[in-house]
Amino acid sequence: MSEPDARGTLGTVRNAVLLLELLSEGPALQQLTDLAERSGLSVPTVHRLLRSLVLADLVEQDPSSSRYGLGPEVARLAQRYLARQPILGALAPYLVPLRDAIGQTVHVAMLVRGSVVYVDRIDGADGGPYRDTHRVHAALDTAAGRVLAACAGEHGWQRALEAARVTDRDRAEAEREAWRAAPYLVTEGHSAQEPSEVAVPVTDGHGTTVAALAATIPPVTSEEALNKITAQLSRAAHAAGRTVGHG
Repeated sequence: MSEPDARGTLGTVRNAVLLLELLSEGPALQQLTDLAERSGLSVPTVHRLLRSLVLADLVEQDPSSSRYGLGPEVARLAQRYLARQPILGALAPYLVPLRDAIGQTVHVAMLVRGSVVYVDRIDGADGGPYRDTHRVHAALDTAAGRVLAACAGEHGWQRALEAARVTDRDRAEAEREAWRAAPYLVTEGHSAQEPSEVAVPVTDGHGTTVAALAATIPPVTSEEALNKITAQLSRAAHAAGRTVGHG
């Protein structure tokens, strides 16, 4: 059977999206032959699709190495998409006061294709020696991602499981209902310098969880301090969420 990549077909679009997904993983610049091998497409097909994506600025080709990477148009489209998310506008007025109240860095996260994407951030006064510069993680690796995945529909949950480490999937399946019912979730940092994270769901006027509001907390945080932080997060999440979805 020939590849489902005929021009003007849905197969072409799917293959182009697949290449963009592959370019978002691994090295910033990747070889044509590697992309063909990983995608299962022929080298001529991958080359044709990449040339079209380069013309659209969705992909760029390094002139010195001829390797390919994501292009600047991806960033512009991402910002346009985020600007149209009502929940981000609803949360924006609460982020700085929330940061000031708890004294910690505050994040807004959304679930995208099995990953948690941190789409807004207000840094605390003392970020400490550790700063997480990566804005995308496998959902089940973080408190915000677990909140979002557990509250997602079955398709969203399955995508999160697929993105998780195989060794984590059984535990996630066993704990999903507890995660969904919990008022907040906490994940611990992987070292003494890496902060932990606490997250609460942000639910819109229709009862749908549309985002998570999270804060970084020191590796050792007392239960009393944690309760105060989660109370502040929950109040902000509820106040913002109730303004979205009534229209």
